[in-house]
Amino acid sequence: MSQRPKTPVFLQKATYRQRRVRDAAKLVPVLGAVLLMMPLTWQDDAQDTTTNASALVYIFGVWIVLIGLTAVLSGLIRSSPEQVHKETSEE
Repeated sequence: MSQRPKTPVFLQKATYRQRRVRDAAKLVPVLGAVLLMMPLTWQDDAQDTTTNASALVYIFGVWIVLIGLTAVLSGLIRSSPEQVHKETSEE
């Protein structure tokens, strides 16, 4: 019979989570571009100022949400390397 491999087949939870957080951070600009282009698809009449006002509110709302999402992901990326390094050094 063959011997079992000494290295684990699956990634550790901390390493896996760190990679997924980095993947999510890479997708934030794409998500932002899609969300910021949404007002371009709205119907716009020349006399309708409510559409223009709601588009501005939407754009600033998306901007604030993207800043918050980036801050959260940045905090997760910064806090994870110590945990990953600590878990790998214990083995």
